[in-house]
Amino acid sequence: MSKTKIRNAKTGAFALLDTLVRNSTKHIFGYPGGAILPIYDELYFWEKQDLIKHILTRHEQGAIHAADSYARVTGQIGVCFATSGPGATNLVTGIANAQMDSIPIIIITGQVNSNFIGTDAFQETDIFGITLPIVKHSYKIINPKDICKVISEAFYIAQNGRPGPIVIDIPKDIGAQEIFRYRPVQQKEILKLQGYRFHYKINRQSIIDALSLIRKAERPILYVGGGTIISNTYKELFELAKIFLIPVTTTLMGKGVFDERDILSIGMLGMHGSAYANFAVSECDLLIAVGARFDDRVTGKLDSFACLAKIIHIDIDPAEIGKNKIVDISLIGDVKRIFQEILITHKWDWENYTLPAKRIIWLECISQWRKTYPLIIPKLSDKLSPQQVISILGKQYPTAIFTTDVGQHQMWSAQFIKCGPRRWSTSAGLGTMGYGLPAAIGAQIAFPNEYVVCISGDSSFQMCLQELGTIGQNKLPIRIIIINNYWQGMVRQWQESFYDNRYSHSNMSHGQPNFLTLANSYGIESTCIENEKELINSLTKYKDYSAPVLFNCLVVENENCYPMVSPGATNAAMTGIKYNQDEIELLKRHSDENDDIDSFLSNVKNE
Repeated sequence: MSKTKIRNAKTGAFALLDTLVRNSTKHIFGYPGGAILPIYDELYFWEKQDLIKHILTRHEQGAIHAADSYARVTGQIGVCFATSGPGATNLVTGIANAQMDSIPIIIITGQVNSNFIGTDAFQETDIFGITLPIVKHSYKIINPKDICKVISEAFYIAQNGRPGPIVIDIPKDIGAQEIFRYRPVQQKEILKLQGYRFHYKINRQSIIDALSLIRKAERPILYVGGGTIISNTYKELFELAKIFLIPVTTTLMGKGVFDERDILSIGMLGMHGSAYANFAVSECDLLIAVGARFDDRVTGKLDSFACLAKIIHIDIDPAEIGKNKIVDISLIGDVKRIFQEILITHKWDWENYTLPAKRIIWLECISQWRKTYPLIIPKLSDKLSPQQVISILGKQYPTAIFTTDVGQHQMWSAQFIKCGPRRWSTSAGLGTMGYGLPAAIGAQIAFPNEYVVCISGDSSFQMCLQELGTIGQNKLPIRIIIINNYWQGMVRQWQESFYDNRYSHSNMSHGQPNFLTLANSYGIESTCIENEKELINSLTKYKDYSAPVLFNCLVVENENCYPMVSPGATNAAMTGIKYNQDEIELLKRHSDENDDIDSFLSNVKNE
């Protein structure tokens, strides 16, 4: 820290920047304003000495989404700045997004002078109160001497236990006020304080009981969520799946944690999951839920979800155990450590273990489902299907970091792109349109020499299109793919499926900008693509282009995302697939007298 003496005066702003740097912060995403100017003035000197770098976005929502994605792809804490009033309130969607997906972000907001708080001063809002339901923790700073302790404490809380966003509100005068006898506070000092350790004692008997179920199960499934990525449990998950030959299905948040090209991978489950994953979960006799929260988009009709199975739930958050689904065995703690304990316990007695004979039959059954109900990529002679675009992208950029917006293209991306851990950044729990473009900025800043591909829809893209300015200014070589069908695609699909084709305000063709002209106005190269040949040629042409490129892919307008489980239906009841007799029987086994299966089958038989 020999270079940290920026100026003689040690102000609240100095304490903030000093502590951020001491906690390994390299990048900040933000937008300045009046109440946070003392902090930005201090930042000027820290940037001059290359101690930290600030990325100026064009909107505060862009800043927090970029910080969010930075955290997802690096496993480190994202940091963003915003001023008081509208600057702070523009962060609210991003804060809720991070909270839903358990993403660690430190959010620094400026506030009006301390003596003006509560007077309805210009640009005063109670961001502390506004965000209370959507943060892991939050602080109001009333003394500049507290800043070092609060920042170090916030870093510890944000990333330990179940991660989440932390809001720290700093009045303008506190940032400018000088601190006499300045003393930095390190995280190790915070850990000495009582109550600042996330310790979970793993119950030994529960480990033994869980292992016993895993060994005996004939039809087990690993249902893996984002907690497995957060805890970096890639190696242990792979080892456990291979030892016991357990198929692995992932949530949208868990995508990439297990090699998606492996024979044991059965892709994503749930509303737009693969048919074979949904059938497998419906028929399994043991469900091992790992870092997952039984979200409604995963489970469908809750009492039909894995209704034949014993359930083991492994999670760091005790509040998730039994919240949506009653389980047989719960293991609370760090997922990585729990997996290690299970594997160690198995190895003590591995010589006496043989796989149940029906385990192989189970794998063969899933393999047959995979062949009978594959994910379909429509190939058209003179037009592009969105599935085509996304599938080709995945093959052209096999090691890229992919970011997406929300809607049909998000689900198709989850279905067709194969990626590794922390190579996938998407808004899962909140479903935030506009996330993809700033998320790509965060990912590219984190990994400047990696390919970053942003897949967006024409509607989602317009939510945060101003961030093209950030991309242009920083010359970030992001590949921006617009799946352009002139509709709010998922809204149109639901209106078609559930609202008798009443397309109320979902058509976006009127008022859509010329995306090529828009990109060019920001100094970004662009091209329009209408068929497969043009797509392949353009991707090849720009593969190693060192600047950003926007691809406007004109796809068929009426393509729907299948398979699809209707809200409230059992996961075995999927539109978009043709059922054979065996699966009709399976479907009936997972339905009750309230489910009109005959009507359902008559509606889907010709799809």
